[in-house]
Amino acid sequence: MTTDKKVYFISDLHLGLYPPERSAEREKVLVNWLGQISSDAAELYLMGDIFDFWHEYRHVVPRGFTRFLGKLAEMSDSGIKLHFFTGNHDIWVYDYLPAEIGLTLYRDPVIREMDGRKFFLGHGDGLGPGDHGYKLMKWGFTNKVLQWLFARIHPNASMAFGKRWSKSSRYAKGIIAESYRGDDKELQVVFAKSTLEREQFDYFIFGHRHIPFDISIGRARVINLGDWIVHFTFAVWDGKNLELHSVDPEQEKTILRR
Repeated sequence: MTTDKKVYFISDLHLGLYPPERSAEREKVLVNWLGQISSDAAELYLMGDIFDFWHEYRHVVPRGFTRFLGKLAEMSDSGIKLHFFTGNHDIWVYDYLPAEIGLTLYRDPVIREMDGRKFFLGHGDGLGPGDHGYKLMKWGFTNKVLQWLFARIHPNASMAFGKRWSKSSRYAKGIIAESYRGDDKELQVVFAKSTLEREQFDYFIFGHRHIPFDISIGRARVINLGDWIVHFTFAVWDGKNLELHSVDPEQEKTILRR
């Protein structure tokens, strides 16, 4: 990567989250931010739960998100590499976005080498042992037979289901009290510690938890990207340093988080 270019990481946008007017406001802030980083971005990693609900059929995709998808297409056309990880809310993204926008789709964590540093990248859900209830639910969502059966439902009904699901979430209801559970209870940190016993990494970057944090384990760091519901946070790699930033949605100014 050239010295004047950067790699950006963002997660848990939950576009389409109820109520729709607030989602539209967040989308506009997001699109403005994407325009700002386009001048120095070499790559953008969208690390999961970009949409609060997404299900695409062979010939039908969800309506909305026009400004966001248009900006991504513009970035892709300008040569910025886009990477999209499916999360637990947008697990039913298939080939539409890769074909229309030119992004690369990932369903599992990946390992990347950047400027001599080793990165472990993933949405951050279902890592390590335990959390069996969530893993069972994810198995259902990724099961090919169940996916085929859901695709037989008329789009009007499936989208209505998605909207009801979004409306019932704790974030839609304003229940956003999340706190860091501690190094021995945060599953992403526990997973990183276990992984480092077998293989060395410099950075683990995840989403999913909606809590921005930066935890050191020896010379490695575990970073959670937070969300764009409450925190408006993202990470940026400039070839030497990885930093966690936030955007003030009122003034749309970037703030370095310490």
